[in-house]
Amino acid sequence: MSAASPAHPQIRLQFDDNALLPILFGDHDRHLARIEQKLEVTLASRGNQVQISGTPGAATAAQTVLQALYKRLVQDKGKRRGEMPDTLDAATVDAEIRFAVDRDRTSSAGEAASVAIATWKRPIEPRSPTQFTYVQALRQFELVFGLGPAGTGKTYLAVAFAVAMLKERRVDRIILSRPAVEAGERLGFLPGDMKEKVDPYMRPLYDALYDTMPGDQVQRRMDSGEIEVAPLAFMRGRTLANAFVILDEAQNTTPTQMKMFLTRMGENSRMTVTGDLSQVDLPHGQRSGLRDAVDTLKGMQGVNFVNFTDADVVRHPLVTRIVRAYDAVERPLVARAEAGDRR
Repeated sequence: MSAASPAHPQIRLQFDDNALLPILFGDHDRHLARIEQKLEVTLASRGNQVQISGTPGAATAAQTVLQALYKRLVQDKGKRRGEMPDTLDAATVDAEIRFAVDRDRTSSAGEAASVAIATWKRPIEPRSPTQFTYVQALRQFELVFGLGPAGTGKTYLAVAFAVAMLKERRVDRIILSRPAVEAGERLGFLPGDMKEKVDPYMRPLYDALYDTMPGDQVQRRMDSGEIEVAPLAFMRGRTLANAFVILDEAQNTTPTQMKMFLTRMGENSRMTVTGDLSQVDLPHGQRSGLRDAVDTLKGMQGVNFVNFTDADVVRHPLVTRIVRAYDAVERPLVARAEAGDRR
C-alpha cells in the first residue's frame, strides 16, 4: 500500500490485496460513505486504488482511517493463516475515525489494539482516544475516576478490566456497587429477597459482566463470592483486600458515602469510580460525593482522573447529538450549583 506525495492536492492510496477490498469498502461502499460523511471528504475508488479529496487535515485523517482499517484486515488474515477476516462493523470504522481525528492524544488505533483488554469472551479495544487514556490509567493507577456522559464506555471498560485481572489471577474477586438513590435506599419496601430488590439498579453491571464472561462462569463466580454485586450501603464496615472494586453512578453518592467507600480499599486492591456530574439525582442542595472527591483528591499521588466528553460517546450517533443538546442546557445550571457549593 502506498500514498501519493503529501504536497499533492489529492491523496491516492493503493492496496495490494484485492481480496480484502470488499471488506474494507463495505457492502455497497458503505464504509467509504461513512468516512466521507464523518470527515467531509470525497472518496473515489477504482480497482485497488482510492483517491481522497478534501481539506488537507480531513484528507489526511481519511488516509489514516483507511490505512488503519486495511492494516487491521491484513493482520487478521495473517492470524487466520490466509482465511478471510470477519466483516468490519460500523463501530470499528467509527473508532478509527476518532483516533485519526485526535492523533495528538494517541498515535493510532493500532496502538489502542496493543492495550486491548483480554477478557474470557474476546479482547476489548478502546474505541476513542479518551478510552485509550482510560485503559492506560486502569493499568497504572490504584484509584481511577472515569467522569463524563453516558455511552462513553466508563463502566463497561472498568468491568472488562476487572474481569481481565480476575482471569489473570491478579485479584481474587470483583466487587461492583451502585448507590440505590432511586429507591431512597429504602430497599425493604420492595418485594422479594435482597438480590431481587437490588437487581434493577445493578442491571448495567450485569450486562457488562455477561458481555465479557460466559454466563455459566458469571453465575458460578457469583455463587462462590468471586464476583459480588451490591448496593453501596453494603460496603460500610468492610475492608476490601485483593479485589477490583467499581463504584458506578457515583454522582449520586453523598460526600460521607464517598469517603466511606474510598476508605474500604485494602491490600492489593484497585478501585474505579465512574459517574456523570451533570446527572445528579440527589435532593436539591445536596452536594455530590463525586464532586467532593474530585475537588479533594485532585493531584493526589496514586489517583488519576479521566474526563470523557460527548465526542467519546460510542453508541448510536444520535446519542451523541442528544448528549450535546442536554449538555448545552445543563452546563450553566451545573456551574451555578458548583458556585453555590463554593460559597
